[in-house]
Amino acid sequence: MAKNMNDGPGYSGSAASSASFDALHVHLRADLADDIATLGARLLARGRMLVTAESCTAGLVAYLLTTVPGASDWFAGGVVAYSLEAKERLLGVPRGILDAHGAVSRETVRAMGKGALDRFGAQAAVSVSGVAGPTGGTAATPVGTVVVGWAWPDGADEQIFSFAGDRAAVTAQAACAAIGGLLARIGEG
Repeated sequence: MAKNMNDGPGYSGSAASSASFDALHVHLRADLADDIATLGARLLARGRMLVTAESCTAGLVAYLLTTVPGASDWFAGGVVAYSLEAKERLLGVPRGILDAHGAVSRETVRAMGKGALDRFGAQAAVSVSGVAGPTGGTAATPVGTVVVGWAWPDGADEQIFSFAGDRAAVTAQAACAAIGGLLARIGEG
């Protein structure tokens, strides 16, 4: 069962803020191991390969996914595209989308996911872009704003989150939301 990433122990701003970066990741790996194993089994049963396209999480989603033995059977790889130029070059995000909507938008995250699917020939993608802080936020996109997307060859879905806490807490919550959201969308059937 996917956890509520806004309320779970170790994910909230206050708990995560006091934890060291390494301790937080150890906690995440332990908390998510069952969910990731379930996700992997579902992807494998459906013959799907998963890829990631990450910005503010800087590879954390891919790292967490690959902490489970056998991940190479259902996880093809990922791209960390932090700059606008990397999103454009590595994932094929059109410059027009970046200029019109910015890096932290449903449109950009959708294009990141579709680009990862195309480049890897995969059947499922998770994409993440946001403002982890402590700087970089604006009135329209404050620190803690993260857009997570899930894509497959014939569709996509995105969700906007507002996470609290320091940089480590925001990225941890974003990674959890990405994995939990994919697990929910893959379903049991």
